[in-house]
Amino acid sequence: MENNASQSIDQTLSSQDDLLPRFFQLALANVVSNIMVPLANTLSVAFLGHLSEIHHLAGVALAGNLTSLVFLLLISLRMSTTGLTAQAVGRDDQEAILLVGLRNGLIALVLGVAIVSLKYPLQELGFTLLNATPQVKASAIAYFNAQIWGAPAVLLNFVLIGWFLGQEKSGLVVLLSVVGNVANIALDYLLIIRWGWESMGAGVSYTTSQYLSLLVGLIVFCLEIEWQDLRAVAGEIWDTSAIISSFTLNGNIFVSNFIFLLVILIFNYESAALGTITYAENALILQIFFLSSYFTEGLGFGTETLSGNFQGKGESEQLKALVRISVGTSLLVGLIFAGVCVLFPQTVFKLLTNHTEITEQIDIYVFWLLPVLGFSSVAFMLDGYFLGLAEGHTLRNVTLASFAVGFLPADVAAFSFHTNSNHILWLALSLFLVVRLVLFGVQLPRTFKSDIPYPQLSQPVILEINE
Repeated sequence: MENNASQSIDQTLSSQDDLLPRFFQLALANVVSNIMVPLANTLSVAFLGHLSEIHHLAGVALAGNLTSLVFLLLISLRMSTTGLTAQAVGRDDQEAILLVGLRNGLIALVLGVAIVSLKYPLQELGFTLLNATPQVKASAIAYFNAQIWGAPAVLLNFVLIGWFLGQEKSGLVVLLSVVGNVANIALDYLLIIRWGWESMGAGVSYTTSQYLSLLVGLIVFCLEIEWQDLRAVAGEIWDTSAIISSFTLNGNIFVSNFIFLLVILIFNYESAALGTITYAENALILQIFFLSSYFTEGLGFGTETLSGNFQGKGESEQLKALVRISVGTSLLVGLIFAGVCVLFPQTVFKLLTNHTEITEQIDIYVFWLLPVLGFSSVAFMLDGYFLGLAEGHTLRNVTLASFAVGFLPADVAAFSFHTNSNHILWLALSLFLVVRLVLFGVQLPRTFKSDIPYPQLSQPVILEINE
């Protein structure tokens, strides 16, 4: 009996020693994959910005806001796929691993086709709400009509990336990111600069690169699976209760993502009402927030994979160690970004703009990056942690409560008072993030208990949500 206890302790210590390299390997791959997206987008903007007519750049930016909003809301497909796959890997359930990918792939395909079929109403609604000159609107529609055909590929790529992440195959995630983004850059140059397709060329480039990435992903997927396993689970793919469970989990994550985007949209709207200079200052500070999020979300993705894996294995003691490592790392990254900007604001923001009327006053508000990046870095990590546990209802409830209790009261105050209203607006964003962090923290202790059940592929996700 003593030998068994000693062996158990040795295994636990060995697992914890293995945790650090696993976490940082996943985090590094996710960060590399994340930062390639803004890099490719920046080069696309540069190609369009060198055309003789500026309305092509403005039109692509306008349409890109609309399609990015749709795709960002549906990134829940990647999030749910990663957590459920990681849990199945932890249980060493090969059939469950395959079923997660196939079912979420089916959902992605249906949603992608639905988006394409709704192309015209989305276009009319989106461009009616977004005011633009006729030339800018024409360029935006040309880009939108080309880009929207990539929706099925974008959503299926979300599922493939989530599926590979759940199995800790981070190298494949980087491969898909490299293929998609390098293809996008090359095609942008060919179609925009060489062939003169202007804004339509940018849309065709995006769509083509997504399908190329999907082709590579499907080839890898086919090489990864055992065909006898596919035949064995073929009849279970259409399990109605399991599909409803997946839709419900994705729906809860969708609500959480929607509320977060709503906060950013309201923040921008309120900023615009404070004048051009204040709006520009806030926009620059938010760019630092978004830049840091590419790093902290990468850490969150790694946390998601490992928390799901540990729950699937029933190794609840590993979850505590994971939280300690990921919280410390995420907080450090967030505070480094904030600290550099607070200590050297003129140096940092003059890299983003040469308008001195903006940078000379930005010192007044830049200190808000300390609470915003400090709270958000840990909150993003905890997003990943609870996603790995497939607790979409926790994300939904925490985000809704944070919006109602943290953000809205201060935002109303910012809208009502004219004195220091921008400081109150930043306070509203900070309160939203800190309330999220506190509510996540309240939920943490129960997840460390060894008797917490993992979601099955049929029904339990629904049962958890109704608790």
